[in-house]
Amino acid sequence: MRRRDAPTAPDPGLADLAPDQRLRRLELTVTRRLDGLLHGQYRGLLPGPGSEAAGSREYRPGEDEVRRMDWAVTARTTVPHVREVDADRELTTWLLVDASPSMEYGTATLDKRELAVAAVAAVGFLTAGVGNRLGGQVLAPDGIRRFPARGGRTHLLGLLRALLGAPRTDGHPVTPGLHDGLDGLQRMATRRGLVVVVSDFLDGLADDPDAAPAWEAVLRRLAVRHQVLAVEVTDPRELELPDVGLVTLVDPETGRRREVWTGDPGLRERYAQAAAAQREQVRDALRRSGATHLALRTDRDWSADIVRHVHAQRRLAAAPAAARGGAA
Repeated sequence: MRRRDAPTAPDPGLADLAPDQRLRRLELTVTRRLDGLLHGQYRGLLPGPGSEAAGSREYRPGEDEVRRMDWAVTARTTVPHVREVDADRELTTWLLVDASPSMEYGTATLDKRELAVAAVAAVGFLTAGVGNRLGGQVLAPDGIRRFPARGGRTHLLGLLRALLGAPRTDGHPVTPGLHDGLDGLQRMATRRGLVVVVSDFLDGLADDPDAAPAWEAVLRRLAVRHQVLAVEVTDPRELELPDVGLVTLVDPETGRRREVWTGDPGLRERYAQAAAAQREQVRDALRRSGATHLALRTDRDWSADIVRHVHAQRRLAAAPAAARGGAA
């Protein structure tokens, strides 16, 4: 929701969203301290194995994932076995970036769409490497924009410019849904890799908090084959309503308007409770789908949040190895 009388800020340039100094510092942090999180020794946002089959070994309870079970070998030997894989020599990262009307809202330094551009810039640098490629889709008000997987800085900057230049809407949008974007991405991402979804994940949420969002099933299918990172973008005013008197709120997805008296403390409390329940609904759906969750806010330092996330993933990746060393 957004205030009707809120001024429209001009679209910032890339330098305003991701200053060169900040990106250099982030890239330096990745190069020196955060390597080896993805396939093989490649740098990235998620820990995990490669994708090429390399035989089987006996299952280790508490260390191995059940979804890696090699059922054919298990049935033949009557001893549980899991598949082993070799590290990929190249990484393909597939992006799905939500540029729908609800992403145009923002009350802090950046609006949500601008923060999505910053997140894409970080993903591009974190997954950069010789032979690595980046591709994906942008859900814009004028339709789905597709970008084939290619390597190089020029390709990344072209994708960022397309995000910055995507048209904005006021009224009744025709933006494709998140489910449609994920379904199309599943058809594009034929080779195992990293899938990064940047959105507020508000599209397709059911009124019943126990019901699965429309996009959950296809996201779960993607997570079976790929490593999936869900970047949830929020603004602080979506979580609590300030006391600013009578305002006209606009639903950016439908264009509906409603006057609200924000001086009512009971209304503000109900709003905060409903907003918290909505975000919990999103978190539960992402957890059920098997995606790794990274939450970014427009009023926080996005680069610091990403660095903390990568550090946390590195600790998770190192824990099984430490446990095996202790057992030995």
